[in-house]
Amino acid sequence: MIPKIFALTVISLALSLSTRAMGQSSDSVAEPEAAPEPVPEASEFSTARDQVLEELSQLTDLDFGGNSGARLAVFFLLLLAAFVIRKIVVAVYVRWFHKAAEKTSWTFDDKLIPAMTGPIGAMTYVIGFFLSISVLSLSPSMDIVILRIFQASTMTVLFWGLLRGVDVMAEVMVDVAKERDMGVYHFIPLIKKTARIFLIVVAVVLVVQNLGYSVGSLLAGMGIGGLALALAAQESLANFFGSVSIVADRPFKVGDWIQVGSRVDGDVEEIGLRSTKVRTWSKSLMTIPNKVLANEIIENWSHMPKRRVKQYVGVTYSTSPENMEGLVEDIRQLLREDEGVNQDFILVNFTDFGDSALQILVYYFTSTTAWLAHMDIRQRINLKIMKAVEGRGSSIAFPTRTVHIEGGATPFLAEK
Repeated sequence: MIPKIFALTVISLALSLSTRAMGQSSDSVAEPEAAPEPVPEASEFSTARDQVLEELSQLTDLDFGGNSGARLAVFFLLLLAAFVIRKIVVAVYVRWFHKAAEKTSWTFDDKLIPAMTGPIGAMTYVIGFFLSISVLSLSPSMDIVILRIFQASTMTVLFWGLLRGVDVMAEVMVDVAKERDMGVYHFIPLIKKTARIFLIVVAVVLVVQNLGYSVGSLLAGMGIGGLALALAAQESLANFFGSVSIVADRPFKVGDWIQVGSRVDGDVEEIGLRSTKVRTWSKSLMTIPNKVLANEIIENWSHMPKRRVKQYVGVTYSTSPENMEGLVEDIRQLLREDEGVNQDFILVNFTDFGDSALQILVYYFTSTTAWLAHMDIRQRINLKIMKAVEGRGSSIAFPTRTVHIEGGATPFLAEK
């Protein structure tokens, strides 16, 4: 029993030793395997990037009312691009048109360019929003709503630009009218307001129509309301059309001295839409309805190129013919030598035998039409005429009556 166990133990040890020897020999013959390289740890940036990309990929796969996340991303990118493009368009517009306006002498384009900056920028926003929302997949009814909103917005921006153009045109017209001293500049603000109201009404009607509403009833109501307003404001309309006729005919302007009939005589202070204000010589302010002025004869003293003087100088009957002839020539000469007398027409002649004087007609014009300067010239001429009469040994006559009694005055005094 024991020898068998021992024999088996020896055999097992031998087998184990041979197996180990064979493993060592094979290890010595085979090449050694390369050591595995260390795997670098992932950085924080790459980890965050991978997470963002993963989340974005998940978002693009989402569905928002039939629109993928990619479409929504394009929508927001186009909106952002609209803001950027607006700044570029406005900058290019201002720079290019400003250079073009510098080459012209008209001030209208210089004022129109900055005025149109707002409407052009708003139109860029409207187009950008419409293009961006067209990327989305919407229902047919929503597409119709978006299209109408786009049309209404476009109309609004266009009429906004027209209103800006009307304002600039009115401003330029006021400057030109003041420069040329035209009375129409008082009515330019009214014309501007009327044009603005007209454009606003047309814009509201077109916008309402583009939104799909009927404007027939609105227009009918406006027609009835306009008729009632016209009937209620007959007098105001008559005065308004009188103002229009005054502007068209330009019989006077602010600052002119006018005379209308026997009651109105003074300087024009203001020309309004309903009435005209005249400062009389007594310093009272007279207000005349424009419809009255439109139908009256207006005498404008300020439009005289020269002011007339017509007077008679009466000298006594004791003046000899020779002295009268010399006196007439003296008066003609002093008129020719005075710088305030217009030399186009001078008339001095012995014309009449008056009741108590020999009448000399003195007819001339002063160079100035200003009242005070005119009166100073007349005074200077009159003093020179008095000195000429005195120099000829005559005198200015005054109303006298001489009574001749037949037979002398002695019997009459004796009876007394």
